Formats: sequence, C-alpha cells, structure tokens
Amino acid sequence: MHFGKVSLIGVGLLGGSLGMALRRRRLADEVWGLVRREASLAECLEQGAADFTTLNPEHAVRDADLVVLCTPVGQMSGLLERCLPSLAPGALVTDVGSVKARLVACLEEPTRRAGGVFVGSHPMAGSEHTGVVHGRADLFEGAVCVVTPTDDTPAEAVEQVEALWQAVGGRPLRLAPAAHDELVSRASHLPHLVAGALVQEVLRADLPPEQALLCATGFRDTTRVASGSVEMWRDIALQNATCLDRVLGDFAERLARLRTAIRDGDGSAIRDFLGRSKELRDAWQQQAPGRTRFPEGGG
Repeated sequence: MHFGKVSLIGVGLLGGSLGMALRRRRLADEVWGLVRREASLAECLEQGAADFTTLNPEHAVRDADLVVLCTPVGQMSGLLERCLPSLAPGALVTDVGSVKARLVACLEEPTRRAGGVFVGSHPMAGSEHTGVVHGRADLFEGAVCVVTPTDDTPAEAVEQVEALWQAVGGRPLRLAPAAHDELVSRASHLPHLVAGALVQEVLRADLPPEQALLCATGFRDTTRVASGSVEMWRDIALQNATCLDRVLGDFAERLARLRTAIRDGDGSAIRDFLGRSKELRDAWQQQAPGRTRFPEGGG
C-alpha cells in the first residue's frame, strides 16, 4: 500500500495522527494538510503531521491519490464541495467520521460525479484531547477501523481503504453505514453523553465545595471523555439522532429499574445487576487483547 499524494482535510488529533503514521511508515510520497488557521500551517509541519500545509482546499487536493476528511462530521460536506473542482480523476476519498449513514448519502454521489470514489470509514481510536499537538503515529495500532461501503461502492476502492487502515496498524471491519451507526450509538456515543450528564450532576454549582474534593479515580475514569471536542460531539449527536434517541430511552429504562430496586431495598436485584455488569465487562476485556488505550474521546 503506497500513495503518491495524500491530502488530509483537517489536521487535528485524528488527521494529524494519520499524517504521522503515513510519514513514519513511508506510505506516501507526500502528505498535505488543509488547516483553518494560519498559525496551524507551521504547527502541523513542526509536529511531523504533514510535508506541506495550506489554507486552500483546491490546492490541498490537487493531484491527490487519496483524500481523507478529518474534520467534525458537520463540516465534511461543505469542505468536500470546495475540494471537488480540483479532485483528480479516480481519486479515492474517505473520512474518519463517527456517523456514517447521512454522511455517505451526502458525499458518495457528488464524489462520483467529480470523477472520484468515496468510501466511508471510521477508526475507533482517539482521546479526550484535541489538536495536532496530541497526535501520535501509533494511535491506530490495534484499533478497529470500520469501513462502510454501499451497494454502489467499487470493490477495489473498499479494499484500498481497508488496506490503508491495515497499513497504519488498524484492524478493518466492514459494516453497512446504518449498521455502523446503530452499533456506535451504544459503544461510543451513549458513553460520551452519559459521561457529560454525570459531570453535570456531580459537579453542579449548588453542591458544597467538598463534593469536588471527593471525586477520585472512579469519577475521573468514568467521565474522561466528557472533556472531548464540544463541536465534534454536537455534530455526532445531531447526525445520529434517531439511533441515540432509541438508545437513550433504553438506557433510561435500565436506570429506572435499578432505581426501583434500590428504593425497594431489593438486594437480590441489585446483586444481579452488578454481577451481570461485571461478568459482561470482564468477558469483553478478555476479548480485546493488546488494546491498553481505549477510545472514544474522538469521533
């Protein structure tokens, strides 16, 4: 797997990490990064995330073999529209977005009309930190990287995107866009929103100052992802609203049953709840060898 020119549309944590991985593994002749701010031009070069940087979308993608959209999902459609006039014939376009169905529907056809091929993807890697300064060339090592083709996606393009993520250390997993959104609404999006709700409940302003002093390791670990990008997670919640509405409803019902057991002093039900939770998590932990850094602070 080797590319001539790779264009990263957005060079934050994920885009920057991908650029570092491509350059470290020598998977591209040159890596270009499109950034929003002039100050970021030099920063991306200093961090080793790109060989060249620009503020101009058309300049970024000109003659690129591979274009990777690495911005919050709400920005991707508009940015790709600005890139398409300069898209090279046969160029491969993918993304790192945490929601796929709406995104694939918006981007697949315009890319095809411009002479390229869009294949959705989502590496399940990230952290609560943002910005290229937190990028790491090993971020994708051992991470599941979902690829979401449609019935119209050429098989060769799907294989190329899978090979990309495998080349930077990831483990490709092929899913339909809607199936991806359903699964990540539970595995990624729900935990983030629950962490946010927990922070607001525990650290609300009307509680005494001693409350925050008593928040130790359990609170810190459970709420880590609440420090993630507000803009990115707002876009995710809006674009995956249908799945999240259903999942939040199911979760609220589960909490309500636990609340009833506690209120009624039903020790057997509480024990069963905690025991089942431990059993499921321990089994999951054993099935994820080698992944000591778990997502999702990034989308």
